[in-house]
Amino acid sequence: VQLQASGGGLVQAGGSLRLSCAASGSTSRIVGMGWYRQASGKQRELVASITNGGSTNYADSVKGRFTISRDNAKNTVYLQMNSLKPEDTAVYYCHADAWGSNWRRDYWGQGTLVTVSS
Repeated sequence: VQLQASGGGLVQAGGSLRLSCAASGSTSRIVGMGWYRQASGKQRELVASITNGGSTNYADSVKGRFTISRDNAKNTVYLQMNSLKPEDTAVYYCHADAWGSNWRRDYWGQGTLVTVSS
């Protein structure tokens, strides 16, 4: 599985950005996708995730501001980020959770930088 993320950039506080992540390769093995972020000097943390069935999960810090969605036909997951805050500044990584008959593996995209200015 390969993940290609896009959509990061510089935005003022209160603004919006949409991240996209397109999966290719053995996409039939993917059971869930999501976004993590890592701010400078901090550990990587889950931002939002979505299962193949559409169940979503959000970090408390982004609930009500971020929305994750998925286009299964395009094997693409999106993260709509509204009301951005300077503390949302981080490198955002796309993630896919893939399962086989007797294995499980995490896949990561290359990361896209989101910078929110105050």
